[in-house]
Order: sequence, then structure tokens, then C-alpha cells
Amino acid sequence: MKGFQKPIFTFYLLVVFSFVGYAQQLPPIVKYPSSIYNAGNQNWMISQDKHQFLFFANNDGLLEFNGTNWNLYPSPNETITRSVKVVGDRIYTGCYMEFGYWVREANNKLKYTSLSDKIKAKIIDDEQFWNILNYEQWVIFQSLNQIYIYDTKTQKFSIIPSSKGILKSFQVDNAIYFQVANDGLFEIENGKQKLISNHPILKNNKIVSIFSTDEGLLLQTQYSGFYKLIAGNVVKFATEVDSEIASSSVYSSQQLSDKGFAIGTVSNGIFVISAEGKKKYHITQNKGLSNNTALSLFEDVDKNLWIGLDNGINCINLQSPIRSFSDDTGILGTVYTSLLHNGNLYIGTNQGLFYKNVLSDASFQFISGTKGQVWSIFAHNGALFCGHDSGTFVVNTNVAQLIFSNSGTWKFETVANAPNLLLQGNYYGISVLQKVGNQWQFKNRIEGFDYSSKYFEVTSNLEVYVSHEYKGVFRFQLDKSFTTAKKIFAYNTPTKGKNASLTQFNSDIYYANKEGIFKLNNQTKRFEKDKNLSAVFEKDEYTSGKLIVDNSNKLWLFSKNYIHYFTLSKLSSQLKENIIPIPASLTNSMLGYENITQLSNANYLIGTTDGYYTINLNDLSFKNYSVSISNISVNKLDEKIVNYSVKDEGELSYDENNITFNYTVPEYNKYINAEYQFILEGLHDQWSEWSAKTSANFKNLPPGTYVFKVRAKIANSKPENVATYTFTINKPWYATNLLVFIYLLFGIIGAVYIHKTYKKYYREKEQKLIEENNLLLEIAALESNQQIMRLKNEQLSQDVDIKNKELAVSTMSLIKKNELLALIKEDLKNNTEEGSKSIKSVITTITKNISEEDTWTVFKEAFDTADNNFLKKVKQEHSSLTPNDLRLCAYLRLNLSSKEIAPLLNISVRSVEIKRYRLRKKMDLPHEKGLVEYILSF
Repeated sequence: MKGFQKPIFTFYLLVVFSFVGYAQQLPPIVKYPSSIYNAGNQNWMISQDKHQFLFFANNDGLLEFNGTNWNLYPSPNETITRSVKVVGDRIYTGCYMEFGYWVREANNKLKYTSLSDKIKAKIIDDEQFWNILNYEQWVIFQSLNQIYIYDTKTQKFSIIPSSKGILKSFQVDNAIYFQVANDGLFEIENGKQKLISNHPILKNNKIVSIFSTDEGLLLQTQYSGFYKLIAGNVVKFATEVDSEIASSSVYSSQQLSDKGFAIGTVSNGIFVISAEGKKKYHITQNKGLSNNTALSLFEDVDKNLWIGLDNGINCINLQSPIRSFSDDTGILGTVYTSLLHNGNLYIGTNQGLFYKNVLSDASFQFISGTKGQVWSIFAHNGALFCGHDSGTFVVNTNVAQLIFSNSGTWKFETVANAPNLLLQGNYYGISVLQKVGNQWQFKNRIEGFDYSSKYFEVTSNLEVYVSHEYKGVFRFQLDKSFTTAKKIFAYNTPTKGKNASLTQFNSDIYYANKEGIFKLNNQTKRFEKDKNLSAVFEKDEYTSGKLIVDNSNKLWLFSKNYIHYFTLSKLSSQLKENIIPIPASLTNSMLGYENITQLSNANYLIGTTDGYYTINLNDLSFKNYSVSISNISVNKLDEKIVNYSVKDEGELSYDENNITFNYTVPEYNKYINAEYQFILEGLHDQWSEWSAKTSANFKNLPPGTYVFKVRAKIANSKPENVATYTFTINKPWYATNLLVFIYLLFGIIGAVYIHKTYKKYYREKEQKLIEENNLLLEIAALESNQQIMRLKNEQLSQDVDIKNKELAVSTMSLIKKNELLALIKEDLKNNTEEGSKSIKSVITTITKNISEEDTWTVFKEAFDTADNNFLKKVKQEHSSLTPNDLRLCAYLRLNLSSKEIAPLLNISVRSVEIKRYRLRKKMDLPHEKGLVEYILSF
């Protein structure tokens, strides 16, 4: 059993890789899941207004899409919205037991008005409105039970009932048709139903759509395909999809602007057929649709096909110059290289090498033996080479022969004047292939240079330039035998860089990294920055430095938001830039491995991570779209947002100075992004940089008048219009013109008042200064007099002091005299003999000379001379004082001690103390008051 395992596995791989799906290239599909538009999954009907905004009858209500933002308006009774139709400025909708219209208010939001409320009694219970048609002034609402005709001029209704049930209604040219179950097809004339045909086919098959033809009517049925109704006869109209439709159940269909048809089924996606019934596309979930059930179809003004699915919304860009091929199975893998050779399209991926006839929609076939990573495909002199992780293959249609296996091969380059030689960049250096007879074979490896050569170029004088992502750029000289690398030189500048590359364009060598694009100066052998090309990577546009030169000598570059290609100018040496506004996020290309292949003069193939897409440059034209301001929201600090009118000039209070503008271009192409530029006049002097951002926010704007302007462009197109909005932020109440005038008036009054006050103040101050000066003069005169008086007093005081001193000296002299006489007297008494009369006479004389009265008399005379007012003052103050008390006061005023006073009074010291105590009592002095201090105070 083990012996059979390998053959079985090989056969399995052969089956899997031999045929990789149906290789039909499809137009781009834009997917909008419910998580994007935040509403219900199912979408039952689609319509578009004059601004090119789209409206969807959604499970959760009316869904609006302006190209940038989605807005959901719940149905008035919170039921499923089944139908929608834009008529003029009104958006009519129908749901369960309710229909009416929406109108746009000044703030761009929609407001609902019910029409069914007027005829509530005539609506059948449990009735839903599945279709809305418009004919001249009438709007027709169709349920499964009745048709309601609303006259927009008279605002009156007429009703067409049906007992058997109305399957669907249709508008064709100037006629309104509807199908009644088992009864046939009817037309409304003069407000009444008229049978058109009750042919069995029309009675037994549900009609999905009716279209107009030159012969009559073309009817699309649910299972039986198309029929023509011509003069009452029903004739089959065969198409290439009849058999597939028969088992799919058609739910919706739409005639396209090219007279073809889009057919939506319940379980098999959609079919797009020509007017003749030829199948153009069959798009299902495994080919890019979000869901296989197409509930509604609609072609917008740009000829995009919108599909309301059972789970989401899709938009197919039928007129796009881009066609894509997606490999949802993962068998094909990421496309790294491609080439058109001998009528076959070869695709090199991380899974191997595949091919198919370029004119056929047949599946890709895997080329046996090439399983693994393919890096490049190269044609030279009729031979096809494949650079592979395993080495180098020579491919003959669907047969690959490995001719080099020593190392993986990155790329190939020809050698000037040597058609039988090829250089190939390998994982470990560069090697040579040589054609011997009719066979290509490995010749030799170039010695001396062993670095990986992912990107390299050879000049006519055999100089080789190599770009190594992690080591930078090298240059070496190749000898004429193609065996040795000499004069190897490593460049310091330009530096190495992620996703850097190197190529030869118009005989010049270019190197690109995140710092820009550099051109080799052939004289100095140095790389110099090319400002024209480097502008591609400005404004943070760099994602990859991959440079590609196609067969028509165009230089291709890829940036974050664009694909660029440069061509030689016919009138100057400067390269002409062309821009394709396809961002890297949409192309899904592998960064650093972007690849583009020229299939024909204008058709190019660009590889992606899940297949590829083609683009026709001749059909790549960009319509000028009008930009419009979709919403203006204003908020105060820490308060909720309020929507303002986009039509009228805005007048905002001073604290409503945070404002956000949302704007949009109703462009629904998957690979084309609009760019916007704005200016706020009154704040900015210049327009902003071009950006894909669809909103502008301004915070804390000061009071003033502003004009917001925004314009849009797609690729190199010129802006179609400038949307403007003028608004004023008012000053706060305390800064209004009236209050400013009042402030000014009060200011003037205040200034006048202050002026007068200051004038009065300074006048009074001047007067006061004069008075003060006069007073100062008077004071100076008084001070002068006082000085004279003080000097006189000082002189008097000095005189008094002198006299007091004299008095004190005199008193002390008396005291000394008395003391001396007293001593003599005592000595005489002690030393004299008794009975000596002469001694007694001397003693008597001495006694008379030291008498108290005599002493006091002398002292009193001297004291009265020195201070004749003292004794009088004391006597006046204390009338009870005796002469002896006054005498003691006089002695105390001279600041004599008790010991010094005792001889003057001819008493003992003890007696003096007693006299002092009695004097205090008579003067009634408090305990803390000193007697001498008190006497000296007089």
C-alpha cells in the first residue's frame, strides 16, 4: 500500500494545480458589510437623488450614503423599510402599514412626513409596501393587496384593489404595469386597471422585471428567463444564462445603460449579459460578492451597479478601466511577476509558475516542476526564463527545464553586444548563462562578489551596479571574460534602505529608497538626488522604492496613495509625471515586490497578494465631481454636538467656537480616491495640503467672520467647484459693539471725571503745599524762637545748676563747719578741767555758732535765691507742712542723704528717717512713689 502513496499524492497535486479556477477578470467590487453602514443586513430597494447620494430600503429603516458617510433613519413605526424612491427633493419610502416621504432640512438631515396617516382606514391590515413608482405628478405605492396612487398636486389618493393579490408593479417608459397572480399582466389607464395579456406564461410565471424594446415589452421571469410580449404574443428570448437561471430563482433585475441586463438571483449571485443575451459576467460569493442573494439591483448615474444583498451592500464598477482576478482558493497565491509571451500569460507566484491563453477565460494551468517561489519571468531571443527559489528554469509553453540549481535566482539582465549571454542575479552573487546551439546552460559564476544580487544593472562598459537591501549599493568592473569582479566599491551614500531598489531607465541608473530617488552621474560615478522623481515620496508617501521600466520605456513607481509612471517629454529633458490615484491599501500588493507588466500598448497587469488586476490607461479618465458640505456640527465645551444648517450663513455664540465640517464627493469607484483641500478664511492664509480626509475640525475659534472653502480633485483633474460656508462667531455679550460703545462712553466720562478730579486734586495739593510751606515757615520761626528759648532755658538751667552747686557747696561748708565745731566742743568737754570758766565760755560760743536756726537762716536765704518758687509750690500743694517739713523738703531737693541732713537739723540720722516717714504721710504719697523723686518733680 505504501508503494502507491507517492503516485496518488502526485496525481492529487497535478489535479489541484493544473486548473486554478475560472480565470475571468471581473470589474472591481466595493463591499459594504453591515458593520460598516451600521444597519440591518438586508437591503430591499435602491434609489439615487440629484446629488448622487444613494438611498437603501433597509431592514432598520432608510439608509443614506453620500460617498463618505452612512446615515440611518429608522422607519417611523420601527418596521422593515421595503421600498424607496427618490422623486425630486423627496425620498418616498414604504414599510409595514406605513408610507410617506422624507425631505432634507437645513442641517442636511432628513425629516419624515407620513402620507398613509391620511388614509389609515383604507389600508388593509398587515399590509406592506414593496414597491414605489413615479409617473409625472403621481407617486404609486404598491403592496401585495392594493395600489395607492398619490397625486402630489392635489394631495389626493386613488386606490386600485386586487382580490387575488398583486405580485409586482413596473414602470416602462410612460406606462405603469402590474401582475396579478393567476390573472396576467395589467396596465393602469385613467386611474383604472386594464388587462394587457393573460397568456398562460404570464399567468403561471412570476414576472420580476419588464423592459422596453423596439418591438414591445421584454419580460424577465423568476425561473423561465426572458420573454417578449409583442402585439399580444409571448415569444421566448433566449440567453446564454437560461439554464443557470432556471435553477437559481431570479429575484431582481436591472437594464443597464448599454442596453444589457443585470440579473440578481436568490442563490447564484448575479449575471451580467449583453443586450443580445451573451454572458459577460457571472459573479458569485466565491468571486467577490458578499452574498449570493441579490434582493435589489440599481445602476447609478456613473453606471456603477449597486446590489442590495441579503447580507450587505456591494457596488460593481462596471465602467472601470480596471479588471481584477482574485484567487479565493489560495492555490494561485501572491503574484510576484508576470509576462505575456507567445500569446500566453505567465504568472509567477509564491506557489509556482502558471499560465493560460491571454485571450481566453480558461483557468490558469500549473507548470509542473515549478512548485515554490517564483521571483521573475524574463524573455530573451525567443526563450522564456523563470527566476525561482530553486534556481533558473527555461520554459517552453508548459514545460519547465531546470538549467541552474546552485542558488536561487532573482532576476536576469542582457549584455550589450552579446546576445548569447545573460547575467542572472542569485542569492550568492551573479552568474552567467550562455546559449550553446539552441540550448541555454549555466556558464560560470562571477568570482569576487558574493552578495545577494536582487537588483543589479550592467552598463555598456561592463560596470555592474548592485543594490543590497541591508548593505547598500555596490559597483564593480566586470572583466571581458565575464568571470571576475574587479574594483569593488561600496557607496556610503545613498544609504541602504528597506524596500530599496535599483534599475536602468533611458540609459541612466536610478536608485530609490525612503530618502528619495537618486540618479547616477556618469562622470563622477556618484548618485545625485533627482528632485523631480523624489517628490513622489514626499509627505510620508514612501512605502516601497520598487522601480519598474516597461516595454514602452515608462518608469513606474508605487507610493502610499498613488501609482506613478514617468515618460520622456517630447519638448524638454524633464520627465513627465502621470498619476493613477490607486492607494496601496486597495491594490493589496506585496510591499517591496510590486510588479507591473505591459500586456498591450495601454493594458497593464499589476500583481496582488490574491491575484492581479489589469488597467487600461486609455480608458483611465476621471470625471470632475462636485464637492459638497454634508454636515456642520458645532459644540460648546463639554456639551453635546449640534448640527447646523449647511445652506444658511451661520451665526454662533462666542462659546460655540468648536466647529467640524464634513464634506464629500459622491465617487463610488473602488480604486479611485478623491482628495480634498480646504481653507478657513479669517484664520488661514493658504489652502491646506491635499488629503483624503473628509472632515476638518476647528477648535477655540475667536469671535469674527469666517468663510470655509473646500475643493476636491481626482488624480490630475482640476477641481470642479468650491463649496463655501460663511459663519460668524459673535462676541460675548460683554464685548458687543453696543457695550463697547457704552464702555467707551463710560471711559470718556470717567476720563473727564478723573481729569477734573486730578485737576482739583492737584489744585488743592498746590494750595495745601502753599499752606504747608507757610506753616513750615511759621514752624521754622517758632522753632527758631524755641531754639532761642531753649538756649535761654539752658542758660538759666546752667545758672540754676551753678547756684544749686553753690548752695550745695555752701550747705556742705556749713555742715562741715558744724561738724568741726561739734568735734571741738566734744573735745573741750572731754579734756577741760572742771570749773574752768574760760573753756565753758568757748563751749558756749561754739554752741551758739552751730545752732540750727542760724544754719537754716543762711541756707534758706541761699535756697530762696536758687529756687524761690519751690517752697511756695510745695506749701500750696501740701498746706499742712510745717516750716521744719519745708526745711526737710529743701534739703531733700538738694538730694542730700539722711546722714548729711542730720547735722543740719542737729538731730540723729534715725530722727531724720522718722521725719522723712512723717513727711511722706503728710504728702500722702503712694508706696511705690519715692519721696525724693516726688520732690524733684516740682
